[in-house]
Formats: sequence, structure tokens, C-alpha cells
Amino acid sequence: MTRTSVVTGAASGIGLTTTKLLESRGERVIGVDLHDADVVADLTTERGRTDMVERVRELSGGTLDALYAVAGLALPIPATVAVNYFGMVATLVGLRPLLLGSPAPRAVGVASMASLFPVDDELVANLTAGDEPAALARAEILAKEPETTGGLIYGSTKKAFAQWVRRAAATADWAGASIPLNAVAPGVIATPMTAGLMATDEARAALLRQVPMPLNGVAEPIVVARLLAWLGGVENTHLCGQVVFVDGGSDVVIRGDSTW
Repeated sequence: MTRTSVVTGAASGIGLTTTKLLESRGERVIGVDLHDADVVADLTTERGRTDMVERVRELSGGTLDALYAVAGLALPIPATVAVNYFGMVATLVGLRPLLLGSPAPRAVGVASMASLFPVDDELVANLTAGDEPAALARAEILAKEPETTGGLIYGSTKKAFAQWVRRAAATADWAGASIPLNAVAPGVIATPMTAGLMATDEARAALLRQVPMPLNGVAEPIVVARLLAWLGGVENTHLCGQVVFVDGGSDVVIRGDSTW
């Protein structure tokens, strides 16, 4: 039976590659993005998130087999908070009821190895509390210094999202409903999002000093797409609340023996 999936951020980068991979395997994919997608929606806004859920419900006929929450930003601006955490959670929570009719429902989101970097504790606390106005206000303050405090925004959103996955996955809504919920944590991936960070050999070397990737260096989007597809596929029956680092070894270098 053909599986029907939703991929957010489907117009570029990891989302586009995941969409193409799933379609090459015979799946039906409903793509969500700001443009060039089946569902055009702005996940930085509450209205955009609500409209996305309703439109996906219409296009899917009310049943989905897998959710791939990929859409995100890596900029030192408040919008990164809105989409990377609140948009991501709203996608998974809002579309979760559509998974209940599937014989093999799956859900996976994209975190980042940047969750290992220093974060802004106040922003993470606001995200964890689900207080979007407070989180956006804190991000406004951090964004005033984009080269310093602004750089904490992205990692803070990814840490908070990874923690949300850990906390939600074993609950009645997810594990209790036989829905594996997990996340991937990519290292540096060659996408439009990172192109500016690797525009020169010097910039690329500097980035890899910050994000060490001893195993094969910078990865192509297909590397992450293959992992996402497995986590969202029927073979994945028992992974629960895992944040799987696909980062060429950054996690190992940075954390060593330490885990959670």
C-alpha cells in the first residue's frame, strides 16, 4: 500500500531531497513550504500553522502515514524561534491526529548538532514553557548583537526541540498510540542554508573547526534524507525519543563519553 507523508521545508535543502527520495520509493508526498509546494504556508505564524494543518487534512483525505518536520531557519533573528520550535511542534502536534488511521504511523523532526553549543538559558526556558511571545521578545534582545548573542538563537531552538522530542515521545499521545517520534541532528550539510558559510576555502575550514566532522567532512542532503526516510518508514518500530546525530562525528568529538 502506498504511504502518504508530509514534508515541511519541501522546496529546498534536506526537505526537497527527502521529498524526492520518498517519491522515488513510490510514496505520495504532500510538500509544505513558503513557495513551490503543495501547501504554501508560513510556519512562523499561528495562522500559517493552522492553515497548513487544515490544508494537509484536505489533501490527505484525513490520513497520513508519516510526518517529516524539516522546515527551519539558521539566522540570528526572532523568526528562527518561530519556525524552528513553535512551527516544528505545531506541525507534529497538529498533524498527529491524521496518523491515527495509519497501520504504521511515524513522525520525525530535524534538530541539529548545534544543540551541543552554548545556548541562552532564558530563551530555552521560554521555549520549553511554550511561551511564544516571551520567546520572541527574548530573541529580539539577542538579535541586537547578531555576531554574539544572536548566534545563540539557533542552537537554543534546536536544544529545546530535541528536549521536546525526548519528553513527548514516550507519552500516551505518541508511544501510547504506537507512533515512534524521533529526531535527527545533522552536522554541516551542503544546502542553500549553509552556502554562505562555505563560500571560500577559508570560511569552510573555519566552520569545520567549529563543527568538527572527522568522518567524511561536510555531508550532502541525501545523507540526512536517507536517515529521515528510515525513521519515518515501516521498519522503524521501536526507536522512541531518540535524537540521532548524523554529523560526521561532531557529537563524539565535542561530548566524548558524555551523553544525556
